Amino acid sequence: MVGARVTVNGEEAPIAPAAPHTTVLDFLRERGLTGTKEGCAEGECGACSVLVARPGVDKPTDWVAVNACLVPVAALDGQEIVTAEGLATAGEPGCPPGLHPVQEEMAVRGGSQCGYCTPGFVCSMAAEYYRPDRCAHPEPADGTDAEHGPNGFDLHALSGNLCRCTGYRPIRDAAFAVGRPADDDPLAQRREQDPPAPVATEYVRDDSAFLRKSTLAETLRLLRERPEAVVVAGSTDWGVEVNIRARRAGCVVAIDRLPELRELRVEDDFIEIGAALTLTEIERRLDGSVPLLAELFPQFASRLIRNGATFGGNLGTGSPIGDSPPALLALEASLLLADADGEREVPLADYFTGYRRSVRRPGELIRAVRIPLPLSPVVAFHKIAKRRFDDISSVAVGFALDIEDGIVRKARIGLGGVAATPIRALATEAALEGRPWSAETAEAAARVLRGEGTPMDDHRASALYRSAMLGQSLLKLHAQTTEAVPS
Repeated sequence: MVGARVTVNGEEAPIAPAAPHTTVLDFLRERGLTGTKEGCAEGECGACSVLVARPGVDKPTDWVAVNACLVPVAALDGQEIVTAEGLATAGEPGCPPGLHPVQEEMAVRGGSQCGYCTPGFVCSMAAEYYRPDRCAHPEPADGTDAEHGPNGFDLHALSGNLCRCTGYRPIRDAAFAVGRPADDDPLAQRREQDPPAPVATEYVRDDSAFLRKSTLAETLRLLRERPEAVVVAGSTDWGVEVNIRARRAGCVVAIDRLPELRELRVEDDFIEIGAALTLTEIERRLDGSVPLLAELFPQFASRLIRNGATFGGNLGTGSPIGDSPPALLALEASLLLADADGEREVPLADYFTGYRRSVRRPGELIRAVRIPLPLSPVVAFHKIAKRRFDDISSVAVGFALDIEDGIVRKARIGLGGVAATPIRALATEAALEGRPWSAETAEAAARVLRGEGTPMDDHRASALYRSAMLGQSLLKLHAQTTEAVPS
């Protein structure tokens, strides 16, 4: 489609002649905006981050930082992008351009050395700078909160950005020094206007196509006609395949802006989360009302990835080490699967059938995740990985327990990384239910939990280590809850 266009730093530009698989990163660099860098091509370093105007939670529009190396530029047809170059304001005639307040703080506080990662840091920092609900955050008397500045800046906004030479202290200093946007700041003012509306896209070059329909019904009819099509939302998984494994698809279908997949409903007996809502949107809209998910979100990759990743994508890939399945299994979630003939509900515990395989049929989409209410009061999400944040788990465990009068009335435990699929720890659940929540019960159940699944040796962990961590995870849960729950 010749008319496919994107607005970059306030100027509209045609996407053609870029191929449908061309990333935002490559598109920008071809246009001379070389501040956007390629570091890892996997969404792990943040050197490529840019700002995109998206539907807001507290205001009509949010400026959201995303990994330009993962997103196809065709996915931003009709949308707005701001790069590090675009953040700078025009200076006086004959003078160099002025610096954005975030750029100014990075410069004066020594936050840049070789400069390779700096534009990415600046864009991620700018997204947090413009977060509407950022407010003063009083520092605890003991100085224990090292992750929030007195200006309300959340350092997790930079969790997807890596620096190899400056060190993080001056970058942190810069983040904690930025003030509030000025009243006449054009990007701050832009938040008060509606974001760009999604547009139907039919971008075809040579033998490849990037397609976006306006409604779910149209999309499902398309998938019936093109069952081989690759379906993308945030492209945080497919983008890696394109970059690292040189995968190409004859047809890519985008579902990230379908309104039917972007609803969040809270009813008397369930919460329904649209499959195309990003994890950041879910986190902010739920605002801690599902405590197990509130524990999951900070440990799921980085803020840059969560700004694009979705539950639908994480479950749709069928990966045995996805972070969301263990938590959703513990919550007894079910999936609403839709195709051109209608919709069906499938318990998540019955969804996975093998390594990266599921009951989902050709032409079928995950429309929503449904979590039954009421929620269990004792919950935890334990992720064992080599890094605290932004890493793939060796083992992930989701717990949801009902404990009344010191007795475990109900136990639901989801596991990831210990079998070909995410699984429920059914034997361990049975070992807990009806027994006192005591050290003896926890130790006995931990021995059972160590035997759940079929863990394997790989470069992340040995099978023995994985089994040991399963048991240790339950003992940790008991230690964490004994003060709150009488045994």
